[in-house]
Amino acid sequence: MPWLTLIPAICLLAACSSQAPRQTIEPSGAASPAAQKPALKRGGGFYQDDGPGENPPENIDAIPDAQPRLEPLNKFANKPYSVLGRDYVPMTRLAHYKARGIASWYGRKFNGQKTSISETYDMYGMSAAHPTLPIPSYVRVTNPANGKSVVVRVNDRGPFLNDRLIDLSYTAAAKLGIVGNGSALVEVESVFPGEPAAKPQPDPIERMASLLESPRPAPLPELQDAHGVYLQLGAFGNPDNAENFKARLGRELTDLADKLVIKFRGGIYRVNLGPWRDHAEAQGIALRMRETFELNPVVVSP
Repeated sequence: MPWLTLIPAICLLAACSSQAPRQTIEPSGAASPAAQKPALKRGGGFYQDDGPGENPPENIDAIPDAQPRLEPLNKFANKPYSVLGRDYVPMTRLAHYKARGIASWYGRKFNGQKTSISETYDMYGMSAAHPTLPIPSYVRVTNPANGKSVVVRVNDRGPFLNDRLIDLSYTAAAKLGIVGNGSALVEVESVFPGEPAAKPQPDPIERMASLLESPRPAPLPELQDAHGVYLQLGAFGNPDNAENFKARLGRELTDLADKLVIKFRGGIYRVNLGPWRDHAEAQGIALRMRETFELNPVVVSP
């Protein structure tokens, strides 16, 4: 839900909406019965207790859309990164983009936090988080169920759930009519300064050529940790993105938040969860995270 989104995120992650029962785990992390399982929220569940602040604007619909303008791409936010066992390769230049998928939103829990480009997230602004679109850039988001459409500025990373395409600010989601449901099917299409409202689909040969111009970087390396067994949740080249992801994820992991740490090695900032007593215990936590978030943390062992 913006890196604000996991889950926002995992927005960290993301993004986006059922909620898993609240559970706890003993500090020792020993294998325990169901009553002692860790409190992991299913992605998007927090929307049930999120929403506007105490003094929201009187007329949300009157807040203007983002106005596309030429901006230099951020030096750090568009580098390859890894979250929960998945590698992401952001676009490194402005190009036509169009996709359909599930949009989610994030509100007061993240309001005032830093985005992936160190801007302050404003839930009443017209912004969004996306895993791979260039940052900053602009997209038009349309809700086909009611025909409503908004233009938002992408300034954050997320969401990182398998079924989420984009994380919207509270205002953008409200204008699209999806706040109450927490998520909805949308169409997302890039917009550029000065272009007409509807942009034609590019020629397939031209599109393929543009994709071939940018070689896919190698995945970020995994790491052995001599200080214990950890679960690697994300790996970033930019320390701000790592801190942002850690903060977002901490809000979702509740009882496990104090086990989130950032480790730096080989030029990579890694967000890890641990340490765990042994490999079996770490695998048990990883299994519960797969069940909850439908994503795979990487076990990092000595």
